[in-house]
Amino acid sequence: MAAQKLSSSKKNGARKYGKAAGKSVESAMRRKNRGTLRSGKGGKGSKVTSRKQAVAIGLSEARKKDAKVPKKKAA
Repeated sequence: MAAQKLSSSKKNGARKYGKAAGKSVESAMRRKNRGTLRSGKGGKGSKVTSRKQAVAIGLSEARKKDAKVPKKKAA
């Protein structure tokens, strides 16, 4: 069996996402479950029903607050 190469962040146990990012995603998920999470600028869009979309909104809010979140991948 070939040994898999681990990245440097995995070796030293560094977090990929910070605690603040986790809190932001948690808050977005809670708002989604309550039905108050809305998409679009200023929350003027439609109601969010997708779990993935709720996570994306939470991470986006965390980035705005300068939390430790990896950069968005270019589409």
